[in-house]
Amino acid sequence: MTKEIFQKEPYARTCNAVVTGVNPSDNWFSVDQTVFYARGGGQPGDVGFWKSVSGRMWGIIDTLRDRETGDIQHMAKEQSTLPAPGDPIELYINWERRYRLMRMHSCLHLLCAVVSAPVTGGQIHDGRGRLDFDLAEPLVKRDIEFALNKIIQKGSARKITWITDEELDATPWLVKTMSVEPPKGMGMIRLIHFDGVDIQPCGGTHVKHSSEIGRVRIEKIEKKGRHNRRVTVALEK
Repeated sequence: MTKEIFQKEPYARTCNAVVTGVNPSDNWFSVDQTVFYARGGGQPGDVGFWKSVSGRMWGIIDTLRDRETGDIQHMAKEQSTLPAPGDPIELYINWERRYRLMRMHSCLHLLCAVVSAPVTGGQIHDGRGRLDFDLAEPLVKRDIEFALNKIIQKGSARKITWITDEELDATPWLVKTMSVEPPKGMGMIRLIHFDGVDIQPCGGTHVKHSSEIGRVRIEKIEKKGRHNRRVTVALEK
């Protein structure tokens, strides 16, 4: 199983690694440890590049997880020369893109504190994201935007704690999403806290403090069925 440096160090941009597996037919390789976040929980996989011992650089266009082995697969750009098992390499994420994804992921957690309803779906994109809420009543765009920016600007520190599967089962209110199961089965589950604002299980990458998110705008609120409201939010810059 690949060691996930980003779980404890989401601001790490690069790392040394050793190649543990290669799949030429699907154009991916796995390593013993990585700073690349694997696509999941609505957050896209990281992109960037890897550097060989010769100094040659090759692009990485996506990052996935093998559900059976836990290995993180780094998808190489077409026509790249893949490394060989045992090769030492250096990994570099596209930090600007990752940081925008971190800001948006944290923003959506805070949106859960503004809209008090279960989440039925969501997606994070570069610079924008959306959440679907199990809600029949309409939402006022201006009010949601004001409340969300107020929480962001007030500022809340992010911290991480861990609980067992059994402890999560005993506190079901921690789970805000109806469509995505928390990452159970590993023994321990990571909780993301924004002090005094929100707490929920999550395996994604987040900013250290909500003030890093910056000002956001609610692009639109849509009715997606009798009991579903979709809120789309974007970073101002």
